[in-house]
Amino acid sequence: MSPAPNLRHQEVVGEIHLELGNFLRRKKCNVYIAPFDVRLPISLKKGKTDTVVQPDITVVCNLEILDYQGCNGTPDLVMEILSPGNSKKEMREKFDIYQEAKVTEYWLVHPIDESVIVYTLDSNDKYIGSRLYMEDDLVASKVVKDFKLDLAVIFKKD
Repeated sequence: MSPAPNLRHQEVVGEIHLELGNFLRRKKCNVYIAPFDVRLPISLKKGKTDTVVQPDITVVCNLEILDYQGCNGTPDLVMEILSPGNSKKEMREKFDIYQEAKVTEYWLVHPIDESVIVYTLDSNDKYIGSRLYMEDDLVASKVVKDFKLDLAVIFKKD
């Protein structure tokens, strides 16, 4: 069994979930935090028909892909919050998985560096990375219209 994420990781996940959840209240998209199974329509192993991941934060706007087990299909936005020990996996393996599954927007959040990179699919279904967002930046989502994440709030820079 993997150890639980560290305190900083959990604080950042919680802050982002609060911001997104409050923003999405009474809107057509839902936000979920791990553990939450996302069954993507790609296979990494012979004989399988899907790949199961548990992003730290998942936003689903097509509520028809939700079922009792979680999300059965491609969500609109996923966020991974890095921790010591999972950074390489998040940055390499999950990038490829999310791109292949055509997740429209993938945010990589680094709590130690207090930074965010947003990857968005282009017309060729390849991720294009944003600039590195830091400190007092507002990070806008293309998928969740009008949502802007204030990094000063997320990283507690009052």
